[in-house]
Amino acid sequence: MSLILVLTLVLNISLGQVAVPFKEVIKSLLGSHASKDTWEYIITNFRLPKAITSILVGVGLSTSGLLMQTLFRNPLAGPYVLGLSSGSSLGVAFVILGAGVLPIALSDFLVSSYGIILASCLGSFAVLMLVLMISKFLRDTMTILIAGLMFSSFAGAIVSVLTYFSSAEKLQKFTFWSMGSIGNLSWPNIVILAIAVCIGLLLSLFSIKSLDALLLGENYAKSLGLDLKKSRRLIIFATSILAGSITAFAGPIAFIGLAVPHLSKLVFQTSNHRILFGSTLIIGAIIMLLCDTFSQMPGCDFTLPINAITSIVGAPVVIWLLVRKNRLV
Repeated sequence: MSLILVLTLVLNISLGQVAVPFKEVIKSLLGSHASKDTWEYIITNFRLPKAITSILVGVGLSTSGLLMQTLFRNPLAGPYVLGLSSGSSLGVAFVILGAGVLPIALSDFLVSSYGIILASCLGSFAVLMLVLMISKFLRDTMTILIAGLMFSSFAGAIVSVLTYFSSAEKLQKFTFWSMGSIGNLSWPNIVILAIAVCIGLLLSLFSIKSLDALLLGENYAKSLGLDLKKSRRLIIFATSILAGSITAFAGPIAFIGLAVPHLSKLVFQTSNHRILFGSTLIIGAIIMLLCDTFSQMPGCDFTLPINAITSIVGAPVVIWLLVRKNRLV
């Protein structure tokens, strides 16, 4: 799987509006300059940052999806099930659709890329605080899931109201953000995203034993001496860092967090989270790179929204694997 990941990375950097030979891509990645300055400029300033962003997005969303599916023991749970994406969308909707009522200087900052990232982080963080606050008073994990869905519906309703009263230009900008984008990040932004993803993955590693125990139910986990509330808060916090930071920098990306954990379980035929953790990381990165490759439309002058490609390409693959597994069984 690691070898496939490397090959997918090279393929992703090679294909695009301007084709770059495989050898030149490998030379550039190993530290040597490509034969043409144009190729070197394209790789260094456009293709490589986008590929690294794809890997970070795939790794973060797939891991957070695995955490949520195990915590709630629900195969339909994803990284945004607690309403984090809706909170981010609400924050972005406020600055894009409602910034016109603010002073010009503040409005110009909020509608910039840094203002949108900040608003998305604050919206996601606000929902996280509400979920964590409620989790202190709830014993049942499924009740937290329902509360997250209610937060999501509430935030979505406010976004709908803001959308109804917004102008066509602002609505178009918000729509483009909601489609997701991984090609607009600068190197400093990528470093910040990488730090956030690494922190979320580190917290996830501390949760592996808890996840294995939770597979057999909360009562069994308690009998093993697991502090259920502490473990639950750690898992929720790890998911929030991963999903919230990715949504802030790349927008809401569909499919990856929901489907990759299932693909990992189908490929490796195990429920051991030590194995699932590593396999989910790699498969998530591979699928995200492949989706980004398709979105570039090699030879064409346009790029399709990554959020649409992840579902269009990924959903039939998962359905095919599920059908194939049931036939074999």
